[in-house]
Amino acid sequence: AAMATAAVESALREALAGPAPGAAALGALRDALAAAGGGEAALGPRERERLGAVLRCLAAAALTGPEEPAGPWRGCFGAAPPGLALSALLAALSEAGAGLRALLEELERLVRGRLPAVLGELCRQRGAAEPGAGLLGAVVALPERLSNALQGGHHPSVFLPQNYFPLLAAAIVEALHEVAAALRGGLDCSISALSHVLGKVCIRGRQKEILSVLVPRLAELTKSDCIWQRICWRLVECVPDRCMEAVVLGFVERASGADVLSRLLGNLVVKNKHAQFVVTQKFLLLQYGYTTAVLQNLLGYLSLDSLRRALLIKVLQELLETWSSSSAVKHSPPEQQEYISKAILICLSHLKDSEIESCRPELLTSMMEGVKCHLESSLPQIRRLGMIVAESISSKINTDGPVLKFQYEEDDESRELKSLLVQAPSFCVPTNSCLYFFYSDDDLTPYDMSEDKELKTKAPVYIRDCIEVLTGSEDVDKWEATVKAIESLVRKNPAATREVSVELAKILLHLEEKTCIEGFAELRQRAQVAVLTVDPIPVAQYLTSQFYSLNYSLRQRMDILDVLVLAARELSCPKVHGKTKHVEKPCVQLLPASDSSKDWRRIVDERIKSKTRRFAKGPSQVQVASGPNEFNSVAGHFFFPLLQNFDRPLSTFDLLGEDHFVLGRLVHTLAVLLYLAVNTMAVTAMGKALMEFVWTLRFHTDSYVRQGLLSCISSMLVSVPAEYLLNNMTEELLETQSWLGGKMWWCMPMFFWLVLQFACNVSLELKKYIHSTV
Repeated sequence: AAMATAAVESALREALAGPAPGAAALGALRDALAAAGGGEAALGPRERERLGAVLRCLAAAALTGPEEPAGPWRGCFGAAPPGLALSALLAALSEAGAGLRALLEELERLVRGRLPAVLGELCRQRGAAEPGAGLLGAVVALPERLSNALQGGHHPSVFLPQNYFPLLAAAIVEALHEVAAALRGGLDCSISALSHVLGKVCIRGRQKEILSVLVPRLAELTKSDCIWQRICWRLVECVPDRCMEAVVLGFVERASGADVLSRLLGNLVVKNKHAQFVVTQKFLLLQYGYTTAVLQNLLGYLSLDSLRRALLIKVLQELLETWSSSSAVKHSPPEQQEYISKAILICLSHLKDSEIESCRPELLTSMMEGVKCHLESSLPQIRRLGMIVAESISSKINTDGPVLKFQYEEDDESRELKSLLVQAPSFCVPTNSCLYFFYSDDDLTPYDMSEDKELKTKAPVYIRDCIEVLTGSEDVDKWEATVKAIESLVRKNPAATREVSVELAKILLHLEEKTCIEGFAELRQRAQVAVLTVDPIPVAQYLTSQFYSLNYSLRQRMDILDVLVLAARELSCPKVHGKTKHVEKPCVQLLPASDSSKDWRRIVDERIKSKTRRFAKGPSQVQVASGPNEFNSVAGHFFFPLLQNFDRPLSTFDLLGEDHFVLGRLVHTLAVLLYLAVNTMAVTAMGKALMEFVWTLRFHTDSYVRQGLLSCISSMLVSVPAEYLLNNMTEELLETQSWLGGKMWWCMPMFFWLVLQFACNVSLELKKYIHSTV
């Protein structure tokens, strides 16, 4: 060793003696490095620094000089320590020159053949294994550095990320083989540098490229070798905390099962607090985009060791706390709630009977609170998730007694959720089993479908089923049948409708046409009217509040007004409880022709009877139906909320601005509602409020709005009792008469002149009343 060290020192002095080393000096240096077995053991810090300087000088000279296929400098790079050679080549590649191709070839040869030696050199240089060290950073970022140096120019395919990182993974495995051999020989080794390489590659987003090779190789090596298991555990334990999430996620996603993951990670979540947070909190409660297989690997890994089972129970308790939180149910997206439900079912499948017995009270409490807040949700998907999880918890804590059982529609999603509660044993299907089922389509006889009839989809028979279909069903035929049947179903089941009237009104207000169904707008409107007439007060309060809310289109706001008018008209009309008697009109019955002369008198009488005009014959008028006015007690809920916020502009709705057409519809609606409230208790207060509303908008520039105001005045004069007008609204009537006569006479049609005349008659009666009192 001393002779090899002396030879290397002598060759270095000779190479550094002149401005540029000659061929003889390079040959001597190459032979000395080769004799020293790569030169690494024979080099101290001073010699390494000198050799690095020589290699950088050689690389720079090769870059700027003529291209030599087999120059003496190549031998020096092949015999030098691989880390020094890699650093020198990368430093020279930042410049452009004629020898660029030769340097790339030398770099490719080094990467393909000596990359494990570079990693081994990193392991031996413990000081260089810290994050940010030059050689470690060069190994991790080699594709990026090379791409930046070449500025998009052509470079060998081995340096593409999809090719380089699998090669790096194979080099890591080869370096770990050397570590395993050293451990079996009783030597102490460090693999923290390899952990830093793995962590940096994963945090750069290259988990797929490196772990798709590394995880299967490590899984195979750790099957029956405890030394390899210790090596793998140490490899992931030494990963820096900031890279831990990326590494653990890559292992979890690519492990073929929970047992494989347990062999690869060991008790990492017990030893490393950051890994414990990532596994028990971040992957389960803060994120929800992972597949069911990832959840099964993760939770199965926690269940396979006694030290980790305490974390499994803790995870289950935190998942149940989130699942039973009403705030989480209201504000979390459905995808996250489904993810949490799957995690709870998988945790339950791994619990032992003794563990279930110890946490039975917590499970029961969470089940009762969780199912309550899930069933209160308006989304059918959320309600069904709550039912399935509650059934599963109940079946676990009540193995001998009665369990919860809900009624819901079974589909692929619900069957998948239920399957997570049972750990099915894995089995393999023989690869040749499919050879027995080869058939040809030509051997099949087609069925005769000429007389087949299209099956009609049955409409739901319960109100809550209608809500579920309208909000979440993908069955178009069932959706159409529900839209057509919802009105009659509401009217036949008023008690059931009142339980969900506001929710149903909300769904119908936002319902959009999924298919080209004939008369969809009319069907939806009739259903809304039916809901409003069945439960007038809460539904009217909801609709009137939504009229001035944000994020509604003008079409939806006018739909609200139309529904209010139609429902008010239906409520104000008396219901006919008995059959209306109709009197049949006289009719002529033609007799068949007869040759007999005995019927001549009867024939003549029938002809005279048919040609005789009769002005009355008994009672011919239909009996007028009578009954209480159901609009009497609810008129105020329809009317007054529409007057409250008309002068408050919203970001998407401005009645006094550009949305004057909706203002005109609102004014006409108020006029109709007041007219339908005739003879009700609230008509006087409604008339006074409407007059103040008209007085506010009397000078509006839009003619449609002004016509609506005149309709309001006429409706008030017809509906409000005359004595109330004379006693309480004298000034308003006189001002209205002045406005009608002085401002708008030139543009009034005949109808509004009649209104003016009626107002004048009222004023004359008012004058007579005042004169008589004086």
